[in-house]
Amino acid sequence: MRKILAAMLLLSWGYVCMAQGVSIEWKTDPVDGHRTGVVASNADNVLQSMGYVKGRTYHSPNGRKFRGGTTPKVARIMLGCQDEMAKVKQVIGYSTREMVREYPECEIYDWYVDELMRAVADSTGKKVDIGFTNRGGVRIDMPSGEILYDDIMSMFPFHNNICYVGLHGREVKALLDQMAASRFQILGGVKVVAENGRILSATVDGEPIDDDKVYGVATINFLLDGGDGYHVSRNAVEVIHCNGWLYDTMLAYVAGLTAAGKPVEFENRHWITILDKDDRK
Repeated sequence: MRKILAAMLLLSWGYVCMAQGVSIEWKTDPVDGHRTGVVASNADNVLQSMGYVKGRTYHSPNGRKFRGGTTPKVARIMLGCQDEMAKVKQVIGYSTREMVREYPECEIYDWYVDELMRAVADSTGKKVDIGFTNRGGVRIDMPSGEILYDDIMSMFPFHNNICYVGLHGREVKALLDQMAASRFQILGGVKVVAENGRILSATVDGEPIDDDKVYGVATINFLLDGGDGYHVSRNAVEVIHCNGWLYDTMLAYVAGLTAAGKPVEFENRHWITILDKDDRK
């Protein structure tokens, strides 16, 4: 009952503020360790990065001590689960620079779709011409420096399978038209130029897409029948679901690079060009 009354009072107060033209602003402090010196830990540096609790006192990495109250209680809970989190805190790779998600195309999207296409081709033995997946499936940016197991899991957290879809060129064009009319998703292997919500050109290996040719498309099962409004399997000639989750594919990719002594890095391949209204040449 108290919670209901409190909510009603808060709602009423909000209406009064709006009626009187008063604005409400929420202010948050960034989680940057400015009070305690705590930073994200990996499996081997928990004590140095997160500190420790002794008795009722939390000893933070920057030397400050917090006696009693909420801080030691929270610290004890966080530190207590670190052993169980050791696997996801393992360093599995290294990135030469941060790769930030940007519309309509960026390094991390192209890095992802390039591996998606390769993995589907290897898994099925099929020729893959085009990669198509959704931007919402990449949840965080690629960090600079050490890459944790958790970074890749957080980047690709959903239980999606990688898939091969055989599509006639006319169906590929329909997918591209759908994107151009709304917002582009992640593409690879096909160069598109769009303007004012319309596709001006779309080429694969330098050739315009042929309506009657069957193209091999690498994608994920989420997009086969309605995910984010796309129906990639509609009118498909062939659909193959590959084993394992998408994040297994990407984890194996990063681990393979590390085993070969290579860092994670990529470049913008410029698959997508969107012309402004006055920029058409």
